[in-house]
Amino acid sequence: MSKNSFYQNKAWSIVIILAHFIAFNSLFVPMVNAQVDTPVELKWLGDEKPNITTGVSWGVPFEKGTVPVDSDYSLKDSNGNSMMVQSWPLAYWPDGSMKWVGLSTVIEKGSGTTFQLQPTNNSNHPNEEIQVTEAENVVLINTGVLQCEIPRQGSKIINSIKINNLEVSSGGELVCILQDGPAQEFGAQPTKEKFIGNIEKVTVEQSGPVRSVVKIEGNHISTSGNREFLPFIIRMYFYSGQQTVKMVHTIIYDGDQNKDFIRGLGVVFDVPMDEEIQNRHIRFSGEDGGFWSEPIQPMVGRRQLADKEMYARQLRGERVPQQETFSEREQSFLDHWASWNDFKLFQGNADGFSVRKRINDQSAWIDAGAGGRSSGLVFAGDVSGGLAVCIRNFWQSFPAALEVRDAKTEKAKLKAWFWSPDGPEMDMRHYDTLAWGHGLEASYEDVQPGLSTPTGVARTSEILLFASSDVPTIETLNALVEVGNDPPLLVASPEYIHSIPVFGAWSLPDRSTKGKQWIEHQLDNAFKYYQLEVEQRKWYGYWDYGDVMHAYDEERHVWKYDVGGYAWDNSELVPNMWLWYSFLRSGSEDIFRMAEAMTRHTGEVDVYHLGRLAGLGSRHNVRHWGGGAKEVRISQAALSRFYYYLTSDERTGDLMRESVEASNTAIGELDPLRLILDKSKYPTHARMGPDWIALVGNWMTEWERTGDDQYRDRILTGVNSLYEMPYGLFSGKGAAMGYDPATFKLYQLDKNDIGYSHLSVLMGGPEIAFELTPLLENEKWDKLWLQFCKLYGQPADVVEKEFGRRAKLGDPELWYARLPAYYANSTGEADWAVKAWSDFLKKSNWENIYTHFNMELVDEPGMLRPVYEVKGVSTNNTAQWCLNAIELLGLVGDQLPEDHPLFSQKLNHSKN
Repeated sequence: MSKNSFYQNKAWSIVIILAHFIAFNSLFVPMVNAQVDTPVELKWLGDEKPNITTGVSWGVPFEKGTVPVDSDYSLKDSNGNSMMVQSWPLAYWPDGSMKWVGLSTVIEKGSGTTFQLQPTNNSNHPNEEIQVTEAENVVLINTGVLQCEIPRQGSKIINSIKINNLEVSSGGELVCILQDGPAQEFGAQPTKEKFIGNIEKVTVEQSGPVRSVVKIEGNHISTSGNREFLPFIIRMYFYSGQQTVKMVHTIIYDGDQNKDFIRGLGVVFDVPMDEEIQNRHIRFSGEDGGFWSEPIQPMVGRRQLADKEMYARQLRGERVPQQETFSEREQSFLDHWASWNDFKLFQGNADGFSVRKRINDQSAWIDAGAGGRSSGLVFAGDVSGGLAVCIRNFWQSFPAALEVRDAKTEKAKLKAWFWSPDGPEMDMRHYDTLAWGHGLEASYEDVQPGLSTPTGVARTSEILLFASSDVPTIETLNALVEVGNDPPLLVASPEYIHSIPVFGAWSLPDRSTKGKQWIEHQLDNAFKYYQLEVEQRKWYGYWDYGDVMHAYDEERHVWKYDVGGYAWDNSELVPNMWLWYSFLRSGSEDIFRMAEAMTRHTGEVDVYHLGRLAGLGSRHNVRHWGGGAKEVRISQAALSRFYYYLTSDERTGDLMRESVEASNTAIGELDPLRLILDKSKYPTHARMGPDWIALVGNWMTEWERTGDDQYRDRILTGVNSLYEMPYGLFSGKGAAMGYDPATFKLYQLDKNDIGYSHLSVLMGGPEIAFELTPLLENEKWDKLWLQFCKLYGQPADVVEKEFGRRAKLGDPELWYARLPAYYANSTGEADWAVKAWSDFLKKSNWENIYTHFNMELVDEPGMLRPVYEVKGVSTNNTAQWCLNAIELLGLVGDQLPEDHPLFSQKLNHSKN
């Protein structure tokens, strides 16, 4: 349904509502005249402003009924100066007003650290708007400074990049090197073939005035023309007056894990070299602001030039004279001083990079430098211009590399490798060959034949391009490194976002009492520990960065990285939600960056994006795609919507949208309960949770993103089905029901079936329901959900009073404490608040887990190195403890029992 038809269909409803309000002398103000009287204050994530003028995009929520769809927006800096701003809808309230708005601006280096945003009737447009020209064969972008030509077909994703009409790149293409099998120790080696990206579709998604976005889709094609492999999606972002282009690069692995071993994956740019070799330069960023910075022919040798300062000027990237202007003796020096053709920086692991260079391809590579963690930027060019490229999270995503080849020729090649040919082959195979894995009982593993496959998983990388009319200073390059690795983001305060409200039930930090102080301390330490664990355990690498491990082995003092389903977590019990709620309440940049990395990883690597498993995700395993359980709970939109709404990231929007239909189709083709229940008369099975409630989260998100009521109606179809069943949300043995993906109806398999699934609560179900309930405004749903919160974990006699039969419907544990807390908050019944805190704090919950998130240094023989540990830790417990703490403080925080013995414990501060 189009947006115009959506509002046409709403017209009569709005007239009727207005008539009722007027009849009752309401003070109702029509939405089109609504105003937000107080500006929304924004600040930089992390509070530090960028050291360079930059474009920035972000999202802001507004209260229901306050901001019309056609609003413009006023943005002012801390000095009161009006700024240009572009806006677009991200989400709508059910009444059609704006819920989330996407915004873009360009912020000058000296604009300050705080900004004021307010809906208005007139937005401020830039003096020089981006010009986008869509021709038959190309799309032309002109930011006013940078000009870029994007072809609509062919092997180049960019035909040219110019700075003030001076060409600094004569083309860019995607490259993949594919190897047909694993390398052998001896004997014949597998062959390699080069693939080049080929464009199939180009779409201009936004066209100024502040920001323009171009989406490019295609496939890599072998140079022999015999095969297509590895679909790609590229987005390029342009901002008014800017020399930078942000590129978001996604690949989807569609190969055979036993045959298709990628040896190199990246993007290559042609860089014209117009100046003589003594005026050509290469720059590689190291760590902590350091740079490897050399001309391709350093003007130094046994003898010196007459101008003693010329070499210093050359090293700074300044122009030095043409060779013909030197004396005959000095020209001889230039003829004999070595000039270098090829350069590369290789990051082989998270802690080490090397820089090497060579004169030609018949000569040896020589070591030119080394370090720990490169920040991922390379510049190639001459004193009249060049191109810088920065790969975000470069060292975290090893094996990566930056290369410049053919620097002595008229056209150098700048290569940004997401997976370096100097690294090992990309081995996508499962970690074992057992058809049914190591078993649930033995290793918590549910491997199933044919399902431990990477075919369909994806990976997204970000790079920043910078077109320069000279050799940039080290200060400029370091500013680009900062922007490229930690893209600037404007954020509203936690207090403002909490006040809307969005994202359901959560609390702001509160240390006003001894008990609350204790809980806040545990929340702080929980994050600090996992932040430290990423570094201690080196949870880095192209396919791994962003995820954490599932369970800990206290005897080996390592996580169970090699034990079936106990290794990579893959969103199990939603640690991503824990991180996002922790960010919402704190505004911490450290938490945001960890949550961002996890969102990128879990939405791409842990989910299938093509093939028969598209729309489903993989349960936790030694390999991210190794688990045989392929379920909607891992791919659900509820895990991504935080990042999408806060940043307006289009790729994340793609992931949420593709899950809406693909997940619903996939659950029909791959029954989530196929190994537990026999085929019924219904197309497939679905548990209330985590299956149906995950679909509900998908539909809720698409409903608010589009305003299309068909997605609300899908939810209500399920609600009506459940309402007719005798036991509501418990109307299934193990919460299992029949499900028809074509009609969205649920069916009770047997009229006597009653039961529950703990995953209904632990995989985001309450978080979805807490946000859905006020949006839906449906009495049937309200009754069903309140009943679920009331009865879950209750004694059998309480269940009997409600349903007329005795049944166990869950356990009264800390993991589920937010359910009675919600019931208490909704009904005002204080006994349920007491129950919520009792479930959360009771001693049995702590005896075999941990009494606090305090870290202890462990150093024993047989360990690689000393590590900090938290006794009894697991990601399941951490995520659920923190989520319950955050939500209980918001729902029943004023009823926290302050006399609990836990609150008398000494608060030990964990290592930062």
